[in-house]
Amino acid sequence: MHADDVSLQSLIGSRTAAGRAFMFDGQPVSRTEFSGKIERTAAWLAAQDIGKGDVVAVWLVNRVEWIALLFAAARLGAIVAAVNTRYRSAEVAHLLKLSGAKLLVVEAAFRSTDFASILAGIAKTDVPALQAVAVVGADAIAAQWPCKRFDAFETSDPPAPAQDDVNLPVLLYTTSGTTKGPKLVAHSQRTLATHAKAVAEALQLSPQRHQLLAMLPFCGTFGMTSLLGFIAAGATIHVLDAFEAAPALRILSEHKITHSFGSDEMFRRILALTDAPRPFPHLEVCGFAAFQPGWRELAAEAEARGLPLFGLYGSSEVQALFSIARPTDAFAERIEGGGWPMSSDAQVRVRDTETGELAAQGVSGEIEISAPSRFLRYFNNPEATREAITADGFFRTGDIGRLRGGAFVYETRAGDAMRLGGFLVAPGEIEDELKSCAGVADAQVVAVELRGQARCVALVIPAGAAPRQETLVARLRDRLASYKLPARIYVVDAFPVTDSANGVKIQRAKLRAMAMERIATE
Repeated sequence: MHADDVSLQSLIGSRTAAGRAFMFDGQPVSRTEFSGKIERTAAWLAAQDIGKGDVVAVWLVNRVEWIALLFAAARLGAIVAAVNTRYRSAEVAHLLKLSGAKLLVVEAAFRSTDFASILAGIAKTDVPALQAVAVVGADAIAAQWPCKRFDAFETSDPPAPAQDDVNLPVLLYTTSGTTKGPKLVAHSQRTLATHAKAVAEALQLSPQRHQLLAMLPFCGTFGMTSLLGFIAAGATIHVLDAFEAAPALRILSEHKITHSFGSDEMFRRILALTDAPRPFPHLEVCGFAAFQPGWRELAAEAEARGLPLFGLYGSSEVQALFSIARPTDAFAERIEGGGWPMSSDAQVRVRDTETGELAAQGVSGEIEISAPSRFLRYFNNPEATREAITADGFFRTGDIGRLRGGAFVYETRAGDAMRLGGFLVAPGEIEDELKSCAGVADAQVVAVELRGQARCVALVIPAGAAPRQETLVARLRDRLASYKLPARIYVVDAFPVTDSANGVKIQRAKLRAMAMERIATE
């Protein structure tokens, strides 16, 4: 494939004369207008002394400036570091330091978030590479660095010379994080554009027929990949600056939206706002990531109301929408994580975590992926890169799953999988059974060591009066193998959660600590 075919610019390419590219708060931006904004932004960045290899940190909600900065950086050979809008001082400082960002483009303020006060919590000495701050939505904010308004769309700086190396890093995502802070996942124009085109082709997107509701943040791969896929298809994209259920419902209802992607919780909130039996007659595919308990029940309700949920799989390292279920899959299989790879060149295999050998069909183990969408490396972290990539170029995902025909099933994170009685067990299997019991509103299961053996412990949120442990275990004993029975069942008021760029997730490490604390007091 020619270099021009795998540039970000190629995603717009021949479609510049086509109609609307985006709708931002009801305001259309055509592809021709978007191309002009990219050119002016590239010239503006060059005037700020941003060039090949320089990093620009982008700390914005979903707006056209975000996308223009990414495409403009690609023109210059520069790199965009995506900053989660939920980050606070320590997290922003970590990203700025690790990326070596030279320029930060930031919101003046958005809803309840005061970006200036968060910036004030960062010591200048902690981010020595940062030279300047540019503000969207105000002339300036209080900052320790030289600060100016981001006025790229209004100025006429001299055109910037373009570079054509599509294999250089162009976008850095943060991973969900470790105790040492998140790693930065580097993607090139080639990995982004190739995957965007694969998504458009696999979903058979038509510029005339299909429209996307983009309600996920662009700072995460889930939001960015769906955005780029629809840009590649030439389809119209309706953008929410940040997710709220009410405007999402309005856009879905009024604009004949055919596709949307989000977390289970997003779709749950949207459905809760309408009593209409089938409120979205035009929806074809809603790809969802299951971060919360009760997602199977949600999927069944959504299906009955004409909101068709499709399980999928992705990560920062291989990009979101790496795979998705097919409409021809049986419903129970269609809603599971995993699915069929978007790219015909992608390969998925599963490795037995005990023997280290490749696992047969249907046998659970760690998922390994080779694909054109695979990241270049962890930015400024060669050791982590070496650990993550096999000798033959497969990415070790750290996820547990199994092969099913030409598709695969995602089961759980490797750190969450439990080896009980010598078998690998996904917590969700036991959680689903618990949630079917009377008196249980919600359940989470974690593994702990008890008297020298790996056993599982359940934490349940009651529905009304707290259920008795003996009653629950008696029901489970009829439905699960003995090694899957919880050694303890504790009642809790709520589960600890954390916000990520892609949705609210249960903090399983904290659940495990809660369980161990309860055991220690016995």
